[in-house]
Amino acid sequence: MISTLFEFKRFAPRFSNMPRSVRRLFFAVIPLLLAATHLDSVVNAQRPGARQPAAKRPAAKPPAKPPTSRLPAAVRTEGPPPMEVAPVIAARRSEASVQADQIDHLIESRLSQAGLQPHPLTDDETFLRRVYLDVAGRIPSLDEALEFLESDEPNRREELIDRLLSSPDYVSNLYNFWADVLRLVQYPQSNIVSEPYLAYVKDQIRRNRQYDQWVYEMLTADGKLWENPATGFQLRDEGMPLAYVDNTVRVFLGTQIGCAQCHDHPFDKWKQVQFYQLAAYTAGTRTRNRPPGPAATKPTNAQPATRKANDLIVKSREKSPQQRSPGEFQRIVRANTYEVHEVKATLKLPHDYAYADAKPGDVVSPAVLWGSVPVTAEGNSGREQFAAWLTSADNPRFSQTVVNRLWKRFFGIGLVEPIDDFRDDTESGNDKLLEFLAAELVRLDFDTKEWMRMVLYSKTYQREADDYQLTSGQPYYFPGPVVRRMTAEQVWDSILTLTVRNPWAFQRATADDLRPNIDLNLHTATLADAERVAALFKDSYHEPAYRRRLNQFAYQGNYLCKSSELPSPLPAEHFLRQFGQGDRETINGQDDSASVPQILAMFNGPITHVMLESGSVIYDNVNNSSNVREAVDKIFLSVLTRRPGRDDQGVATREANRSDPPTIGLGNVIWALLNTREFLFIQ
Repeated sequence: MISTLFEFKRFAPRFSNMPRSVRRLFFAVIPLLLAATHLDSVVNAQRPGARQPAAKRPAAKPPAKPPTSRLPAAVRTEGPPPMEVAPVIAARRSEASVQADQIDHLIESRLSQAGLQPHPLTDDETFLRRVYLDVAGRIPSLDEALEFLESDEPNRREELIDRLLSSPDYVSNLYNFWADVLRLVQYPQSNIVSEPYLAYVKDQIRRNRQYDQWVYEMLTADGKLWENPATGFQLRDEGMPLAYVDNTVRVFLGTQIGCAQCHDHPFDKWKQVQFYQLAAYTAGTRTRNRPPGPAATKPTNAQPATRKANDLIVKSREKSPQQRSPGEFQRIVRANTYEVHEVKATLKLPHDYAYADAKPGDVVSPAVLWGSVPVTAEGNSGREQFAAWLTSADNPRFSQTVVNRLWKRFFGIGLVEPIDDFRDDTESGNDKLLEFLAAELVRLDFDTKEWMRMVLYSKTYQREADDYQLTSGQPYYFPGPVVRRMTAEQVWDSILTLTVRNPWAFQRATADDLRPNIDLNLHTATLADAERVAALFKDSYHEPAYRRRLNQFAYQGNYLCKSSELPSPLPAEHFLRQFGQGDRETINGQDDSASVPQILAMFNGPITHVMLESGSVIYDNVNNSSNVREAVDKIFLSVLTRRPGRDDQGVATREANRSDPPTIGLGNVIWALLNTREFLFIQ
């Protein structure tokens, strides 16, 4: 098999000359073919003429001393709960069940109109694996699988849903979802330190903050990032005020108006003047140089922040000319020049404006794209009016966009596709259902967790999956969810489930952690002040220090911690990037297509070998089995969340029994199952 991989790697560069359709087909089937080849070799070994195991094994050797584990000690033992998570509301279970029935009614009515029937309900094994991946972002552990599958509690599915929605894994999984939508990176620009903003987003999920409230807060926040982390949303597009408007409308209203920044939209109704009218609400947003305060309270040595920053950097260079101002010093000083605030300002049309409804250079009056600014926000600042309109319960596209995004997360297909291209003439897979789901979110005061609970309780979510493809051109009426590949983060966190007992050993810094190591009052700071803070940052959160902290959890260059806690963006060669995690420069930049690097990573990469190390979860579970049959059962439940069938048990048992010791063969079984489509897909 290894020689086959080397040949495949040597041949891989020729793929660039193949037609794209051929490459996609090859990428889709090669993991299955290679895994099947491995399993076939096990079966072929039992055919006449093949090498057979010795009729009698040699006498048993004295038990060997357990090998020393190469896994980091911090991840081998369970730790305390990583965080307190707002739980679902126990008293609202019956309410969620009633609303779930309404979802089923709307789905089944639409299916009936199309002459179709809903799929049957899944078995418990399929449901268990699906709901863990969709809610917790990982497969269940062996103990978790056995606890559910051996339960005779009639409401065990609802109990499991509630428990997962109240877990730290839910926070991590939903954070990964929003990280892809909001383009969360540690350094959107070289001198903007966004770590507090990333922690802020995770904390809104942990607290189950009402969706409209935290979106409003991000759109109106003032201050430095570590003083008010919500400012990170506005700083993500710092220096690009028109791109900020375009991205904000696309993320939260599912509407693409970017073309209208330069000309009337060629495929939609939006005019260039409308884009500028909307952008006029945020024209007063400033991200630098907040004035130091009224003259009566202003220190006598106060200077504008940017000028003071330049002076400090010059003094640093004069003091150490050979160092040309150390990177961490310059980053700290420049980072403290970013401070979001709002001033009164107007916006003018561009000099090359070419339409008859206005003239180049005209000042535009603020106007929303549809509806009106809520009465309660009239007279407020431009940003506050814009945020109040965007997040209003009376703005249907705000609620429809987020429920459509979350629906796709659970079902694989949005009711509206693409999910960020709503138009007046857009047809959904079920108009009545979309209206109902959006209205329910509003009724629940934008409590997305209770909304998800309602969807997960539905029979529609719990039905057998369909192999529908969006590219088929046919409408989809949701007889069940769609078979889909795991996201990169789900693959990673599932492998961690098989490997480590404490994937939360490392967690991101919070604003409180970071503030003492970065905050600098540039209006009064001396060179000594700046050097002191820069030294603190260098020793704690500057890139080398960040890597040193992570190295405590490293195995062959990979950090064994939750995907939500890893650096963002990761380097292109990292496992997560190979499996489609985007660089978070574009909205929803993940890629779910197969590739050659994925095959090589799964076949011979360090992250898949880590689970076969002494001290890994699955290693210990298999090693503690009383016999081979029990070990095979544990392997299948751990990797695929199902018990082996008769043929599965036979092939796996023969592979173990022909090996000396049998654990080598059991390791082959684990490796083979990990490389099947059944592992990589959500059914």
